[in-house]
This record gives sequence, C-alpha cells and structure tokens, in this order.
Amino acid sequence: MEQAAKSALFGVFYNSGQVCQAGSRILVERSVYETFVELLASKAKKLKVGPGVDARSDLGPVISREQYEKVLRYIDIGKQEGARLAAGGRALEGLGGGYFIEPTVFADVSPSMRIACEEIFGPVAAVIPFQDEEEAASIANDTIYGLAAAVWTNDIKRALRLARRVKSGTVWINTYQVLSPTAPFGGYKQSGLGRELGMQALDAYFETKTVICDLNDRPMTLF
Repeated sequence: MEQAAKSALFGVFYNSGQVCQAGSRILVERSVYETFVELLASKAKKLKVGPGVDARSDLGPVISREQYEKVLRYIDIGKQEGARLAAGGRALEGLGGGYFIEPTVFADVSPSMRIACEEIFGPVAAVIPFQDEEEAASIANDTIYGLAAAVWTNDIKRALRLARRVKSGTVWINTYQVLSPTAPFGGYKQSGLGRELGMQALDAYFETKTVICDLNDRPMTLF
C-alpha cells in the first residue's frame, strides 16, 4: 500500500496536476479505503509548495490566474457536492510571483461528482471507493476520457484482467507516468488525437500512395 500511495501521489501531483495523463481519479477497494486515504493525505500534506527555482519545492504554481481560479472553483464544488476534504484545499499566498494551491485530496467521492467527471488540470485528487473488480471497471470506464490508467495489486492476473477491461490508451501496472519511445501513447474516446511514440506515431509522417494497374485485355467496367 505504501508503494501504491507513493505512485498515486506522483500520478496526480506531478507538475501540480497539469499533465494530460494526471491520475486525478483514484479508485480504492473499500476494505482498505480509509487506511489508503489517511496515507495519501499524510503524504500530500508533507509536499512543499513553492517556486520552481527553489530546489526544496515539490510542487510549483499553476500556469495562470485563470487556471488558478478554475482549480479553486472545483475545490469549492467538491465541498458543495459533499466530498470530504482530507488534505489541502487552500490557495497559498506569499510565495513570490505565481499562483500556488495546496495539494488537495478529496475522500468519499462518488463517480457522479464533478470533481470526478471533469478534467480539473490542477493539484486535486478525488478518491473513490469500490466494492469489487466489476465495480472498479465500471467506474473506470464511466467517463468521456480514456488517455491513461493504472492498476495497483499484488495479483498480476487480476491486474492484467483489469487492464484488458479498462478503456484507456495506456494502462500501467504497479507504476505510473512511465513512457517509452517504442510504445505508442494516445487515448480512447475524447482523449488525444492519434498516437505519439512508437511505430504508430511514425506512420503520421508518411504519405501512403496506392497505384493500381489493370493488365487485363479488356477493361473492368460495368458497361
């Protein structure tokens, strides 16, 4: 669980959540849900927010005032919809130029809440409980997006079974944010356009030509 929490922390808060494959929805089995939420929240609270030029900083600012205000609105929406704030949730002042927000963890999130359905693009994690594998796959696929997902488990057969069921262009197992020049990266549904990396990405640079030559004595025609 320690490794899963570290990976989830990295997956959602890397670059302050401003990456297309940020793992902002975290699905956790009910039997370990509260333990995991406490662990993730405690790690989030220890992250140092500050300017990127400061080597002590773990998280930098969000990119603009517009995005800063958008993220804070989503944090308010999460509270209004009944999610439990387990960590963060505040804007940070006095850190120099930039728009800084605490790494935020919401618990008791339902899949229908806006913080779980919509792309926030900021340091906000929505932790959703599930009962069994069937419910986990259903929640994971109940979205208009499908760029990246991950499965954390000691049961590799279960991991591969879920990886096949999740409708996502990339599914990591027991890791996150790992890319390879040889492996195509892109999304399903409304995520991405085509593929980056791998042979599939190279195909985008080719122009394919078809030449058809009729060597019959009589032309192929309906008339």
